Amino acid sequence: MTKKQRRNVHVVVKEVTLIIITIIMLLPILLSITMSFETPSEVFTYPPRIFPNTFYLGNYVNAFNSIKLGRLLINTLIMSVIIVAGKTVFGILAGYAFANFKFKGSALLFALLFVTIFMPAEMIMIVPLYKLMVNFHWVNTYWALTVPFIASATSVFLMRQYFLTIPKELEDAARIDGASSMGYLIRILIPLSKTMIGSVIVINFVYAWNFYLWPLVVINSNSMQTAQIGLQMLMTTGATRNWGIITAGTIIVLAPVLILFFAVQNLFVQGIVTTGLKE
Repeated sequence: MTKKQRRNVHVVVKEVTLIIITIIMLLPILLSITMSFETPSEVFTYPPRIFPNTFYLGNYVNAFNSIKLGRLLINTLIMSVIIVAGKTVFGILAGYAFANFKFKGSALLFALLFVTIFMPAEMIMIVPLYKLMVNFHWVNTYWALTVPFIASATSVFLMRQYFLTIPKELEDAARIDGASSMGYLIRILIPLSKTMIGSVIVINFVYAWNFYLWPLVVINSNSMQTAQIGLQMLMTTGATRNWGIITAGTIIVLAPVLILFFAVQNLFVQGIVTTGLKE
C-alpha cells in the first residue's frame, strides 16, 4: 500500500469514526424530539421509534400552558442577555488592559484571576451572595439573577489571549495617527476580534441559559422563575407527569441555545482555534 493510499484510508477511518460518534451523540436528542410529538399512548412504544408516526402538537401546548413556560423563557432570555452583555463588555475591557498595558503587579493579578476560573463560584459563594442579595433587597428580582454574574475570569482570559495575537505594530500605527487607547480598542481591536467575541457570547449564553441552582435559591415566585426551573416543575407536577410533555418542554428550552450556536458556529470555531496563538 502506497503512502497516498494509507493517507486516504486514515482519512476515511477518521471520518467514519466522527460520523459514528456524532450519531451516538445526536441520537438522544432525536429520540426526545420524536417522543415530544407522540401521544401519551405512543410514548412508551417498544422498540422506540426514531421518527414519529404522527405529529401530535398537544405536548407542546400543554408544556406552555401547564407552567406558563412562555413567561419563564422571557425571564431566562432577559437574564441571559444581561449577563452576556456584561461579561462581554467587561471581558473586552479587562482583556485589553491585561494584554496591552504593563503595570505593577499585572502578572500576579492575572494569575489570581486565572485561578478563579477553576472555582465553582455558584457553589462556593452561594451563601454570602444570598445574604448580600437580602441586604440589597434584591431577592426575587432581575438584579439578583444578573448582577453577581456580569463579569467572569473566563471572558477576560479568552479576550486577553486573543488580543495578544494581534501585532503590536497596529497599535503603534494607531498611536502615530493620534488614536487614544479607547479609540484603538473600539475602532481596531474590536472589529478584528469579532470571532473571539462571538465565541465569548456563545459560551456565556449557554452558561447563563442553563442556570439552575442560583435561580432556585434567590427566586421565590413562579412568575420570576427561569426555564430550567420550569423543566423541573414539569417533572415534579403530578398533573403533567407525562414524558411527551416533559420532552416537549426540554426541546423548547434547548432550541434557543441550538439556534444561537448554529447561527454563529463559524465565529465560535475560528475564535477557539486562534486563541493562544501569537504571531
